[in-house]
Amino acid sequence: MPTLVQSTGPRFTRILAVGAARGDLVVPNDDLVGPIDSSDEWIRQRTGIETRVRASREVQAVDLATDAAREAIEKSGVPASELGAVLVATISNPVQTPSMAAVLADRVGATPAAAFDLGAACAGYAYGVAQADALIRAGAAKHVLVVGAEKLSDIIEPADRSISFLLGDGAGAAVIGPSDIPGISATVWGSDGSRAGAVGMSNTLLEFRDGTAGWPHIRQEGPSVFRWAVWEMAKVARRALEAAGIQASDLAAFIPHQANMRIIDEFADQLALPASVVIARDVATTGNTSAASIPLATHRLLAEHPELSGGLALQIGFGAGLAYAAQVVVLP
Repeated sequence: MPTLVQSTGPRFTRILAVGAARGDLVVPNDDLVGPIDSSDEWIRQRTGIETRVRASREVQAVDLATDAAREAIEKSGVPASELGAVLVATISNPVQTPSMAAVLADRVGATPAAAFDLGAACAGYAYGVAQADALIRAGAAKHVLVVGAEKLSDIIEPADRSISFLLGDGAGAAVIGPSDIPGISATVWGSDGSRAGAVGMSNTLLEFRDGTAGWPHIRQEGPSVFRWAVWEMAKVARRALEAAGIQASDLAAFIPHQANMRIIDEFADQLALPASVVIARDVATTGNTSAASIPLATHRLLAEHPELSGGLALQIGFGAGLAYAAQVVVLP
């Protein structure tokens, strides 16, 4: 029997560059309080959000993804034609098929790269980084484009007090490639589908089709999600640090999913991060952008603190389906 040939790749990978695109509309709290019978003060106290960005009606999630991807590709110095795979994490693609990734690959000139979408919601970008790392080290691709892209304003019910005021629109992108030194640690990831009802859609498209329910919108059980994020995800973050072989004091930055400011602050306290660690708090003016939140926060953090380039950052995504993923990366 002939011996099967399996591919192999480089030993290490790293993030080469990041790009970002935010919605074109700045939406203050006062614009949203009417339907939820609330106030600017209530939203700030509960979430730390002052404003959020949303995209105009004619702007699609793939448009945001395209702008973010083009910036990341240009900054990386890697020609789009050399991308072996394009991965898009999203829950707001308005069509079931084709994938947003396939359309994006064509737009940026990456065809015939392998392309597929990831449906891990707020954990999607970190899932994508894990898969890009594995694809490159397995020799399946030399360079991979990972994008988190969301237009959550398309799946919001304005009167839903559980989540509607949290959400924004945007896209963040990263080009990942081979490295001479370790640049992406082992990923600690998982999910708990038994608690799928904690964050998800209000109803199905079939129910909407049959006229038994309205347009599906995103909803959550706020207190349950808060407790899970603060207590259980802190354990995951500690496991990610252990898997990376580093201490919290070795970090230059902490970049969690931008769920809300209270979760971020409680998270940081649970991890006992030293004052030297810069914590991403992009949620204050961007809002919660699900799969796009970590790369958007990374992009802003590097713009405001260029000295962080080359430092270690712990990033962790968590959300719908109680999916989560955490890894330590070297910042580009």
